[in-house]
Amino acid sequence: MPIVASENTATIALVLVALGILGWGFYRARPFGKLGILAWLQSVALMSPWLLFFGLFAAGIYLNLVAVLLLLVASTGLYIYLGRQLRKAASDTVLPRPDAAEVKSQSDAFSAPESQRPPGPETIKIVTSSPANNESEIIPVPVEDLKAIKGIFGIDTFFATETIPYQDGVILKGNLRGDPEQVHSRLTASLEERLNDRYRLFLVENQDDKPVVIILPSTNDPQSTTLSQKILAVVLLLATIATSLETGGLLLGFDFFNSPARYLEVLPIAAGIWAVLGSGEIARRVLANRYKVGLSWPFFIPTLQIGCFGAIDRFESLLPNRKVLFDIAFAGSAAGGIVSVLMLVTGLLLSHPGSLFQIPAEFFKGSVLVGTLAKVVLGSALQQQIVDVHPLVVIGWLGLVITAINLMPAGQLDGGRIVQAIYGRKIASRATLATFVVLAIVSLVNPLALYWAIVILILQRNLERPSLNELTEPDDARAALGLLALFLMIAALLPLTPALAGRLGIGN
Repeated sequence: MPIVASENTATIALVLVALGILGWGFYRARPFGKLGILAWLQSVALMSPWLLFFGLFAAGIYLNLVAVLLLLVASTGLYIYLGRQLRKAASDTVLPRPDAAEVKSQSDAFSAPESQRPPGPETIKIVTSSPANNESEIIPVPVEDLKAIKGIFGIDTFFATETIPYQDGVILKGNLRGDPEQVHSRLTASLEERLNDRYRLFLVENQDDKPVVIILPSTNDPQSTTLSQKILAVVLLLATIATSLETGGLLLGFDFFNSPARYLEVLPIAAGIWAVLGSGEIARRVLANRYKVGLSWPFFIPTLQIGCFGAIDRFESLLPNRKVLFDIAFAGSAAGGIVSVLMLVTGLLLSHPGSLFQIPAEFFKGSVLVGTLAKVVLGSALQQQIVDVHPLVVIGWLGLVITAINLMPAGQLDGGRIVQAIYGRKIASRATLATFVVLAIVSLVNPLALYWAIVILILQRNLERPSLNELTEPDDARAALGLLALFLMIAALLPLTPALAGRLGIGN
């Protein structure tokens, strides 16, 4: 009884925290008027199903899976509707901004990493001397090129009023005269017509929250994968194949490295892991080819615990807009997640007494998502100490863990890219820091979290470069899908509390 009371207290506390977040959001939204309230209502629409679910749970009322799915569908539909109303209202309203947004980090992000930047000065110094004030600016762009660049602007696209040197190119301040996507397309086409492929045109938001155009030489583009990097990718791939086989052996109760002749036994499990990894990579590359975006060779992260933690894919070309960033990131996780869920559900349906794997029921408490699905399919079988399951259950579970880890909202992970695409670089930077802090805290009880905190800190902490058109945001349907993916990530990694597991009938 005390445990149940404490779990109810924790649930109520969780609901109160969520309500506090919504209250803080309303307070922040009020200065923005109607637009701010509509944006706040979108957050309410997304959080309300889960507030209702946990609130009813604390009161002893349990919704089944169908009811939860209906709530999700309804909230997603309401989110999209509110988004349309928000865009409609924005077309007739000038949004007052109480604070100027930070843009320095976004501007610095245009710089290529040290190993990729061409030789040249890292900063542009402005030297002064003009007839009026003995000051003049040194523009790092040839005079003829600068004339051609200025010639692409017009009163019907972007009315340039000021030219400022920046890195190896220039920033042009002025007034945007049209839809950002259409204006960027016209300006880019005009720039290519005049100067071929020598420069890139970025349309971004400046520190005063006004659109500016940045022109940089194409020599600053991301570099292709080097030979040494390709060799590293192959080595990591071979290591991942080995660790996947070893994972299969450990699940079957033996060390594959000591008994390689038993490879036929572990091959099905390893193949399932490869199917999850491969489906995600194929989906990313299909979308990348569709948008004509270059991707590096995948750099897999092998591990003995689950075979592989996923792969790092680096963009080898600039992204046209944030929608493309979202689509490529979401496609990989969606494909891997769908394959994993299908294997998990199929495995649960095929499970019966005498199945290959005998798993302690306690293991199903390790994931809200897996535990709930197992309860729906297996029912009272979870009340036993040992549960017989089909191998696809284990493979699908491993796939969900791999997918969920890559959906963490940090740096250049799929989750970090999704957050950057939907909310922009400022929020993505904060999400990365928050993820790192959470992992550092969780690592006190789970060494796996410490491993990923180190991986993010060393390899994945940097955000993606700004896209060529940073002003056009993903539509509401993409935003809803992104938030749903992040929620499923939490559901897959978050363990069941003892009280909830007991109420679901998992274990004794």
